[in-house]
Formats: sequence, C-alpha cells, structure tokens
Amino acid sequence: MSKSFERYQKRKLISSYFSVVLSIGLVLFLLGILGLLVLNTKKMANHFKEQITISVFLKENAKEVEVDQLQKSLAMAEYTKTATYVSKEEAAEQHSAEIGENFIDFLGYNPLKNSIDVQLNADFVSPEQIEEIATEISKKNYVDEVSYDKPLVGLLSDNVKKISFWILVASAIFTFIAVLLINSSIRLSIYSKRFIIKTMQMVGATKIFIRRPFIWTNIKLGMLGALIALIGLGAVVFYLDRNFTEFNLLQDSTMLILLFAGVFVLGVLISLISTYFATQRFLNLRTDELYY
Repeated sequence: MSKSFERYQKRKLISSYFSVVLSIGLVLFLLGILGLLVLNTKKMANHFKEQITISVFLKENAKEVEVDQLQKSLAMAEYTKTATYVSKEEAAEQHSAEIGENFIDFLGYNPLKNSIDVQLNADFVSPEQIEEIATEISKKNYVDEVSYDKPLVGLLSDNVKKISFWILVASAIFTFIAVLLINSSIRLSIYSKRFIIKTMQMVGATKIFIRRPFIWTNIKLGMLGALIALIGLGAVVFYLDRNFTEFNLLQDSTMLILLFAGVFVLGVLISLISTYFATQRFLNLRTDELYY
C-alpha cells in the first residue's frame, strides 16, 4: 500500500514538474519569436526601403562622357546602393514584356529615354531626403527628369514608424504576460507543497533553509524550459533563413547569441524570482490559512 502511494506521489510530482517545464518552454519560445521580430524589424524595414528606385531620365543630347561621369558619381554617393544605366532600347524591351505586346510597333517609334536607375541605401529613404537628392540631380543640364514614387515613399515611411511602435508595445505587453504565466505555473507547483513548507517551519527550519531546495529545483526547471524554447527557436531561425535568404538571419551571429542568451537568462530569472515570492507567501501564512 505504501509503495503504491509512493508511486502515486512520484507520478504526481513528475506531472507537476512536466507542466511547469512545458509552460515555461512555450512562453519563452513565443517570447523569443517576438524578440526575433523586434531585433529584425529594422532589417525588414530596410529591405523594403531599398526597393525604392529613383529614375534619372537623360536628355537626347546628353554626351556619353557626361552620362558615364554621372553614373560613376551616383554609384560613389553615400546614399546609393546601386546605380544602373538603362538604355531606352532596354527600357522598351522591359516595358513590352510587362504589358505583353510591342508598343513600338504600334507607335512607330520609341518614346522612352535613356536613364540611370538609382537604388538608395535604407538610411536615406525618407520623403525629405529623397526630395533633396532628386533636386540635386535635376540641376545637371543634361538631366531631363528625376522620377520616383512619392506616395509610396511617404506611405512606407509612415507605416515603418507605426509598425515599429506597435511591435515595441506588443513586446512590453507580451513580456508582462509571460512573467505572469510562468509565475502562476510555479506558484501552483509550490501551492501543492504548502503543508510541507509549514511543517518544516514548525519544526524549526529557517526560511532560507526551506526556500533553498524550492528555488534550486525551479531554477533547474526554468533552465530546462529555456533549453526547450531555444531548440524550437533555433528551428524557426533555420527555417526562416532557408526560405527568406534576403534577411540573412544566420549571418548576424552576435544578434542571435544575445537573443538566445536573453531567453535563457530570462527563464532562470523569472523562475528564481517567482519561486522566492511564492515560498515567501506560504511561509508568512498562518496554519489555518493554508486551507483557503
């Protein structure tokens, strides 16, 4: 009978530990995903910003030397990512491919102009900076027109600011929820041992002596939960790097190490603090209050 009871108690204890580890692991995994999103917000925003193109259309009488000089000066400018010369013949081929028919046969001539397509570095993609760049380029007497999608630039800048703000807000809220969930799991685990805590206290054990095994046990559970979360997070990072190569997630090793270390340390710290306050609560209760 006693052996059967011991096995029951052991199963109950393992079940309790398993639920704590699982809840810590799941919460830290989701927190790690959110952290990955926060850390890569700028990188994702930069990726979309660098798709913005300024088209510098040249006059028909522009000399080849002037065009080459302009392309080289644009390519060397600090705001430029790439500067590509596009002849009007190449532009016509691209446009015909987009619309699905040869518009030159219909018009009888090629109305397009030679141009230089400039892709900007992300730090210079804002309505004010692009306007300054366009104005400066337009001053060249062999430049006919400088064109870019003004509404798109404005919309992109506004949306990047809004998304960044709400991601930070969501991160703060979710971190708070994560702490509450882990704290609740640990408190429930310790609640089942409240009579043991009070019995130890009644026979003369000090609070530090009583707390120590609970804190150490839950730190180990927090570490185990954090390791489970890191395995899941590593799988997600590997998948994203394979399918979204433009973000180069695995190349930014410093960022990933800091993220993984942060998740691990957070799991340990939350477990430590939650266990301390949970045991302190039951240590301060009177014996008759343990039944409520």
